Amino acid sequence: MTQLPVVKHILAANESLAEENRALLRRHGIFGLNIMASPGAGKTSLILATADRLPAGLRPGVIEGDLASSIDADKIAAKGIPVIQINTGGNCHLDAPMVGNALKHLPLAEIDLLFIENVGNLVCPANFALGSDMNVVVAGVPEGHDKPYKYPGMFAAAGAVVLNKADMIDVFEFDADYFRRGLEMVNPTANLFVLSCKTGTGVPEWVQWLTAQRG
Repeated sequence: MTQLPVVKHILAANESLAEENRALLRRHGIFGLNIMASPGAGKTSLILATADRLPAGLRPGVIEGDLASSIDADKIAAKGIPVIQINTGGNCHLDAPMVGNALKHLPLAEIDLLFIENVGNLVCPANFALGSDMNVVVAGVPEGHDKPYKYPGMFAAAGAVVLNKADMIDVFEFDADYFRRGLEMVNPTANLFVLSCKTGTGVPEWVQWLTAQRG
C-alpha cells in the first residue's frame, strides 16, 4: 500500500531537481535534448551525424549515459565535442541528479545544443525528467515496426521520433505505414523523421528542423 506514495515522492523530488537543471541550461542559452532508445537503435550515431551537419557557430555538447564503459563517449570526444560520461552502475535510466552533477563538469559557456544520451531502454527513461527541452525517441528499423504499440509510454512522451537505419527498410520488410499509424495513435503531435545515419539520407531535414526548434 505504500509503494505508490513512495514512487510519487521519488518522481516529485526528481522533477524539482530537473527544474534546476532546466533553469541552468536556460541561463546559458542551451537547448537540451533527452535522446532515448533501445540499445543499438543509433543514439550515438544520430548525435554524431547531427553534430557534423550543424550550422557554423552552433556548438554541441553531450552527456553520455551507459550502464558501464565509455565507448560511446570516446567516439564523441574524438570529434572534439565536449562530453561527460555517466555510468549508472546498473540503473536503467538517467535521472535529474545524475545530469545535474554532469552539468557541473561541462563548459556550459561553450555549448549551444546539449544532447543527453539516456541509457538504452524503452521503458523507464521517459518517467524521469532531466531538465531538457525536448524528448527524442530513436527507433531502429531492425527492431521492428511494432515499437510504438509495445512501448506507448515512451513514444507518447516524445516531441520528435527518429526512425533510423532507413536504408534497411526493404531488408527487414519494415512496414513504415504501420509504424507511423502506431505513433499517431499514442502521440499524434510528434514529429517523425525517417533517416539513415549511415547514408545521410534524411539527416539534413532533421538537422534543419532541430535547429529551428532552438529559436
